[in-house]
Amino acid sequence: MFHNLENVVDRFREVEGLLSDPSVMSNQSRYRELTREHSDLSEVVRVYGLYKQVLSEIAGNRELLLDPDPDMKAMAREELPLLEAQQEELEANLRLLLLPKDPNDERNSILEIRAGTGGDEAALFAADLFRMYSRYADAQGWKIEILSLSETDGGGFKEVIALINGNHVYSRLKFESGTHRVQRVPATETQGRIHTSACTVAVLPEAEDVDVDINPADIRLDLFRASGAGGQHINKTESAVRLTHIPTGLVVSCQDEKSQHKNKAKAMKVLQSRLYDKMLAEQQSVMAADRKSQVGSGDRSERIRTYNFPQGRCTDHRINLTLYRLDAIMQGDVGEVIDALITDHQAALLSQQERSA
Repeated sequence: MFHNLENVVDRFREVEGLLSDPSVMSNQSRYRELTREHSDLSEVVRVYGLYKQVLSEIAGNRELLLDPDPDMKAMAREELPLLEAQQEELEANLRLLLLPKDPNDERNSILEIRAGTGGDEAALFAADLFRMYSRYADAQGWKIEILSLSETDGGGFKEVIALINGNHVYSRLKFESGTHRVQRVPATETQGRIHTSACTVAVLPEAEDVDVDINPADIRLDLFRASGAGGQHINKTESAVRLTHIPTGLVVSCQDEKSQHKNKAKAMKVLQSRLYDKMLAEQQSVMAADRKSQVGSGDRSERIRTYNFPQGRCTDHRINLTLYRLDAIMQGDVGEVIDALITDHQAALLSQQERSA
């Protein structure tokens, strides 16, 4: 598995040289691409350096076992198990680092949450989910910008779309796409009955201009007056924007800004990311009919998680993980669930790699 690590080191040094090349530095797209590659390779090179150092120390200690000095032998016997444990740990780390990289892992993400079945209760749950992800983003040092928001009179969200900027956002959130189900007693329920509602979550890698080439002739622009909950007009000018991508039928609306131009820019960002996500999905379906290397099917209609408030339970159905700390999770402490999903995904990739070796 590690036979190509010296090639990784050579490539790392080559990339370092390219990053100081004036012709590369003047090409923003190329420079950004090489910076990402340098970041990926640097951790592999660092761990590989430690691994070679440990191997060297193990070889040295094994030689000391043949030393006539009993003290030297005793020291070698004491150190060898510790060094061998380090070797195993570093090998496991290297296996993970050498797994195929998702080229979108470094990207920012578009987060879309929509209320599904359940009426007002589903809308309230959509707002709860957005608050959960917002607090998790704050804890990660990420920045959230709302691109579009449709509220209900009761304080819920029919739909919310936000851009999340930060390090490795997509790698952390990409497994959140799917149907999230909530079981709880609504505030309006007089007989204490538990209701089941649902919301859909979509996490898209933010598209860059070079990823999606949109022909302006393929876009239909409609302007309308922005309105708030209950249809109450926010302003009297047609500042709200609806973009329709005619070839695919994708529609994006944005009305949060008072400026028509700002709304159009935000809507275009969402449209680009949806088209990019559609393109990726089509590529993946062609490359692999079965998506066993993915956590779940990736289908956004799939029920992926249940939040049961009476039991204080959060269950992720894809990996059979159940945690009885729902209050903390809803306050943004969702990292344990995300870590478990990533670990499961990595284990599946490792298994697949071993089968094909």
